[in-house]
Amino acid sequence: MANKISSLEDFVKVHGILLAASGLPQKLYARLFHKLASDTLDGGAHFQIEPCDDGRRRRLVLTSESMPKDSDVFLIDHAWTFRLPDAYKQLQEIPGLAERMGSLMCVDTDLEGKAGEEEEEDTENYEQLSVHQALENEIRSAADKGYDSLRWLELEGLGIDDDTFLSLHFPSKFQDLLALSLFGNKLESADVVIQEVTKLKNLKALWLNDNPVLHKSEGRLADEILKSCPSLEIYNSCFTPNYGLWALGFCGDVFGKDNPDYAQQDQPLRNVTSLDLSNRSIHNLANKAFSVHELPLLSHLNIRGNPLDQNSVGELFQVLKLFPSLSSLEVDIPGPLGNSAVEIIESLPNLSLLNGVDTAKIFENGKHVVDSIIQPWLPEPKPEDSLIDRVLGAMWLYVMNYRLADEEKIDETSLWYVMDELGSALGHSDEPNFKVAPFLFMPSGNLDSAVSYSIMWPIKSCHKGDECTRDFLSGIGEDKHRSARLTAWFHTPENYFIHEFEKYQQNQHAKAFKSLPLTPTISQSIRHSDGSPLLVHTDLPQVEEFLTRSEFVLTNEPKDADIIWTSMQVDEEVKKAVGLTDDQYINQFPFEACLVMKHHLAETIQKAYGSPEWLQPTYNLETELTQFIGDYCVRKRDGLDNLWILKPWNMARTIDTSITDNLSAIIRKMETGPKICQKYIDHPALFKGKKFDLRYVVLLRSIDPLEIYLTDIFWVRLSNNPYSLEKHSFFEYETHFTVMNYGRKLNHKPTAEFVREFEQEHNVKWMDIHEKVKQVIRQVFEAAALVHPEMKSDKSRAMYGVDVMLDSSFQPKILEVTYCPDCMRACTYDMETINGNGIVKAREFFNYVFGCLFLGETSHVTPL
Repeated sequence: MANKISSLEDFVKVHGILLAASGLPQKLYARLFHKLASDTLDGGAHFQIEPCDDGRRRRLVLTSESMPKDSDVFLIDHAWTFRLPDAYKQLQEIPGLAERMGSLMCVDTDLEGKAGEEEEEDTENYEQLSVHQALENEIRSAADKGYDSLRWLELEGLGIDDDTFLSLHFPSKFQDLLALSLFGNKLESADVVIQEVTKLKNLKALWLNDNPVLHKSEGRLADEILKSCPSLEIYNSCFTPNYGLWALGFCGDVFGKDNPDYAQQDQPLRNVTSLDLSNRSIHNLANKAFSVHELPLLSHLNIRGNPLDQNSVGELFQVLKLFPSLSSLEVDIPGPLGNSAVEIIESLPNLSLLNGVDTAKIFENGKHVVDSIIQPWLPEPKPEDSLIDRVLGAMWLYVMNYRLADEEKIDETSLWYVMDELGSALGHSDEPNFKVAPFLFMPSGNLDSAVSYSIMWPIKSCHKGDECTRDFLSGIGEDKHRSARLTAWFHTPENYFIHEFEKYQQNQHAKAFKSLPLTPTISQSIRHSDGSPLLVHTDLPQVEEFLTRSEFVLTNEPKDADIIWTSMQVDEEVKKAVGLTDDQYINQFPFEACLVMKHHLAETIQKAYGSPEWLQPTYNLETELTQFIGDYCVRKRDGLDNLWILKPWNMARTIDTSITDNLSAIIRKMETGPKICQKYIDHPALFKGKKFDLRYVVLLRSIDPLEIYLTDIFWVRLSNNPYSLEKHSFFEYETHFTVMNYGRKLNHKPTAEFVREFEQEHNVKWMDIHEKVKQVIRQVFEAAALVHPEMKSDKSRAMYGVDVMLDSSFQPKILEVTYCPDCMRACTYDMETINGNGIVKAREFFNYVFGCLFLGETSHVTPL
């Protein structure tokens, strides 16, 4: 074992890179070393954790009298560290872990018990308080206030059904009613409601929310009531087309149960300074009641969540400009006032706040979408959810991550961690007063002795009672979609994202399909005229072993080779270093990244065809996060499935690939490297209950004209477990993934056997499916030829793996294209050809591949 670090000098020497990366001021190095060496976690002496939002989250408050900037550093323990595939299993198996995480994340409340208690309590109350007693109480209360008749009546949640409602005789008893709330009862008959309500001719407001009748006859009910009650201004919390002073006064807290009417009042709204009209389904703001005459002091207005579709943008600006005191406005952006915050404040120069943000700051930053009052996501577990499920849902609001590395290599997957209770109580701020960074303390100077902490220190001077905050997206600006990424923790404006998605969708639909003509074969053999063999240099063991034709001879000297067949990327720098020339043939095309990198493949196809059926909706999260969030919001709004698969741009073997329907999780996983997010094929075709995909091998002789061949063999890759959409199955690699030839149990299925059994199981003809697959593969390479003509190269010949999955209707979906694919199966198993006309011997596979690409042959390949 290495010697324990005992001096500050040694500590800094060993941890220099970590210290620099953390950003900790040098003057705090000694303080940090002392606390690490003595394992001093003294945050409790300076901070206090407080519950907020009704106990659904916590915040951290400073209890010391003051804490100057950069005056101290604190250790935060890591309560849970895990790799993502292990999260569910660890919560199941580690004693006390789920309970601690549930408490830390505020999801351990016994909702079921609470709901039951409340229900019992409510039932007792209803039994104690009959409808008639409630009515008597309302009449007595109105009389006590000096009203000669009942004007405002609330009979909410009393279980009133149609018969009870009729027995109350509202029209004869309460002709002067202005407001009636029957919220949360059991009214079912539209005829009964219409018959009784339409006799109340003075009614200004009616609330029937949360009654069964609305689900059965909402349209008819609204039409009849609005037609027969011309004075009605509020119906089910929404403004009617007849809204006026009363509805505005209700929202301005002028009218209510204690003051239901404005009789004898001139300009009843004259003292209103703040008016919240949000989510009132207002279609037209140009209303004589909404005027500077009635509202001369109006300074704050909230019109979020209203369509305002009967007014043009210009008309709305004209209405709002008439209020000289209006200095604060809240409105959806994009929305009825357009798509730009800057344009709104240019049109309304008196504004000092727009959506809670200083208008001077908006001008300074040039931001078009702004909102300062975004609310945090709070855990909303369902009563039936287990504690583990609640933790798995809420953890994305808390987890952080790092990746281990040493001099030799970097870990392929990240470690996620949850800070202890103190660290997890730190809230977010764009202008935080603390900074937090992960830190690996290596007391013996090596990674084997490492203990993980986070370190926290004040970056502003703080005083007793201040909330302590950090920047959840430290170092990430708008160039990396900061505002959109905050959606992982906060309710950001959905309208904006949906608007951006709809623009993106329109653009995709506008793409015209182009097709390249099929061209006769023009690539000739590259044999030497003197008949001497072609020299091949390769770093692939399979080619070294199985390329046995006399026309090809292997050489160890790359610069002597006629053909370079390599698994590594060859750029100009490599060519120069190795001594390669432009006269040598090579197994890669210029700019082939447009096919073999997942984000470029999707972009290439979308540029050529828009959104073809054979490509699942796909987003590059580095550039299209906003559009993706819009798509997610639309699917959620429309009740559609929202299961997505995240794939790194350029990692093989499903490394760092995951499946989720959690929007916060999707956004947070961007932190572990660039990814695409693709709609998961949740209903794939199955083989004996298991998921599978198909690996095809494509040989590309030329991109212009397009000369492409499909080998006459393919292989099926099967998952090991039966397919399931049960949420815990997404942590099971062998249920949802098919790549098993890297340290997992590989169940090889001979292709011909698979085809026969698949045809029997599903009563289909495989050759019909195969024809569709061929069309899709050709279209993929056509897209590359159309969008990237710079791929053309006379000295390129290449082999690609193309992965395809079938959906439950047996329609092919393209998954990915792989450069220099692993051909272990083709070189291990003799395979019957797709058309059943022969056998491709494993030892001959590369002989056929090289024969097609370099000798102009077509044995066991099919032109596309």
